[in-house]
Amino acid sequence: MVENISRPIVRVQGLNKRVMSPEGELVLLDALTLEIGRGETVAIVGASGSGKSTLLGILAGLDLPTEGKVWLDDHALFLLDEDRRAALRQAMVGFIFQSFQLLPNLTALENVMLPLELGNATHIDSQAREMLARVGLAERLHHYPKQLSGGEQQRVAIARAFVVKPKVLFADEPTGNLDHTTGERVIELLFEMNREEGATIILVTHDETLAQRCNRTLRLDAGVLVPAITAVAAL
Repeated sequence: MVENISRPIVRVQGLNKRVMSPEGELVLLDALTLEIGRGETVAIVGASGSGKSTLLGILAGLDLPTEGKVWLDDHALFLLDEDRRAALRQAMVGFIFQSFQLLPNLTALENVMLPLELGNATHIDSQAREMLARVGLAERLHHYPKQLSGGEQQRVAIARAFVVKPKVLFADEPTGNLDHTTGERVIELLFEMNREEGATIILVTHDETLAQRCNRTLRLDAGVLVPAITAVAAL
């Protein structure tokens, strides 16, 4: 299920990010302008240090640009203060990280319930159980992260990200810490959730095979966006 992608959910105009280092000013992102449509799956690729994770953080409103504008679902991110940006993320954004970032003292079920609790949702227990069942973890609800394999932990992270029904899902190297077979299962799950929930997925990856599964690839080279590659996503 892909919404009308002619109306972008993410817009970027003249985006720059510069930081100071002992060697002088470093340009992490240089004059980026782009749009991402609703329901699209977009891969951000490039060599290490090319600015991929920096761009992802700015698109999510977690980092501030030096210059430029970002709109998330028509909200001008950097005209909002941090509290309002956080509220916007809570309302419409999900995250999946390479390091999973599960809370070790919470069970799988409690980790998935957490964003629902923060958003003052109702029926949080049943929603979390249903989402964990969808990712194949119905029998692991009460296990702590240390009792789960890496692939199981990442599936908990996917359940936690999707349980709030985000409009946009950001994923930073979602298969980076997984073996090939487990990574393939996680990839299939991500695209299944994209089809079923219609969420826009924006992911950073070094995996060219994963990038080719996306509708479009954005390639960064030393902070500069090189011409995009359009592909037909695998079903």
